[in-house]
Amino acid sequence: MKTIDRKSLSTEKQNEKSQNIDQKSISEILGIINHEDQSIAEKVRSAIPEIAQTVKLTTEAIQNGNHIYYVGAGTSGRLGVLDASEMPPTYSVPRDWFNGIIAGGDEALRKSIEGAEDQPDRAVTDLKHFGLSAGDVVIGISTSGAAAYVKSAIEYGQSIDAKTVYLICNAKPYLAADSDVLIKVDTGPEVITGSTRMKAGTATKMVLNMISTATMVRLGKVYGNLMVDLMAVNDKLVDRGARIISQLTELEPKESEKALYAADKSVKTAVVMIEKKCSKEEAKELLDKNGGFLRKVIK
Repeated sequence: MKTIDRKSLSTEKQNEKSQNIDQKSISEILGIINHEDQSIAEKVRSAIPEIAQTVKLTTEAIQNGNHIYYVGAGTSGRLGVLDASEMPPTYSVPRDWFNGIIAGGDEALRKSIEGAEDQPDRAVTDLKHFGLSAGDVVIGISTSGAAAYVKSAIEYGQSIDAKTVYLICNAKPYLAADSDVLIKVDTGPEVITGSTRMKAGTATKMVLNMISTATMVRLGKVYGNLMVDLMAVNDKLVDRGARIISQLTELEPKESEKALYAADKSVKTAVVMIEKKCSKEEAKELLDKNGGFLRKVIK
């Protein structure tokens, strides 16, 4: 049930600074867009307390064997799928730790299926298909809070004792939903009225990056700020992995690359093998005993 009028949503209001954008030169158009984008990071900063609450939920869920589900429609859904899909190659985590669900299914990733956001029953069907269960975390993403699909996903999550987060880019959602955490990033009127793929989309991506990255840090997937849990599945990552090993162990680059291959292309395992002068199996056992935290092993 709606709580406010659509016209009162800041993302639906007309931006005074871009009212005459159709009369501007290319450089002036780009300047207006850039000027408006500069406000986004500060808006996100104001939501850090709620983002931190979310990271606690996501970290605890994964530690307990549960999963994270980003749920959205349109741009919001695409950004959720994007963030979820980048977790396995970046941090070598199981593909089901983070899941992206978009209204309208995978077809909606490439083709606009805008009416899908108004199908609340479909959200329940999709979450059941993915196997949502108690203890999981549902992060519903809707810049205006007007997607019935997202509201339904949050409500279904609550009904089965999953943790829920509502991420919006307004002061209040158009459709209220009872969630454990409400993240509000009030990005204001868009440069092109109502085009929430712009400032609101930028804010959404920033918040999702913060949630997933902070979760991975808390789970021991980095050492310092180095991506030590990557799996070197291509030439670029082999090079990066070897450089990380060289930095942490002072081995020459060629020797580091050999060590990487000896560790089945696992940077973290290779570093432990070198520092502890042990076998691959022993290195993996040491990491397992320390929850995967490299710092606890080689401190």
